[in-house]
Amino acid sequence: MLVKDREKDIIERLRGEYPQAGIVLNYSNSFELLVAVILSAQCTDKKVNEVTVGLFKKYKNINDYADVSLEELEQDIRPTGFFRNKARNIKGAASMVIDRFGGEVPSTMEELIQLPGVARKTANIVLGNAFGVVEGIAVDTHVKRLSNRLGLSENANPVRVERDLMDIIPKDEWFTFTYLLIEHGRAICGARKPRCDICVLNDRCPSTFTF
Repeated sequence: MLVKDREKDIIERLRGEYPQAGIVLNYSNSFELLVAVILSAQCTDKKVNEVTVGLFKKYKNINDYADVSLEELEQDIRPTGFFRNKARNIKGAASMVIDRFGGEVPSTMEELIQLPGVARKTANIVLGNAFGVVEGIAVDTHVKRLSNRLGLSENANPVRVERDLMDIIPKDEWFTFTYLLIEHGRAICGARKPRCDICVLNDRCPSTFTF
């Protein structure tokens, strides 16, 4: 099987397993999405959704995030972990969006990565889900782990993993590919105990049964 055919086969198999794969973070506008993605760093989406239920009721608009004291915001997001850095980033991003982008979350990669706490992963998620713009592949811990195990990338740096994936995954699959790998990472290909015996990719994965 040719390399390009192998990737297509992997995508089709995963799509068959996870036909509804997509973002699970709750949000109602682009800035809420940005907040949720910032909070998701080193935190489960389930916990983020638990926290944002109250957070999004309290903070009605972007100005609320810019005006709140850092200490108060820290306490509101504390359960997500790393709350001090996250609070600084959220408050800083709100102020920058207001001051530099007229209160509207920017819709380009170049502008988004200027915001505090926003690297390519976060920007890719916001662009794809809020604006339908696909400029790359969001590489989180699941995507990185599965890309390495499947032999799609040998790199550890997320930016380099993204570049490797962009070279071999068809562009029209970039947006979906992230969520297919995330779903598979959660359900089957866990960090500690991958369930290779029931994995739909076990005959396409060079790491099968080597753990």
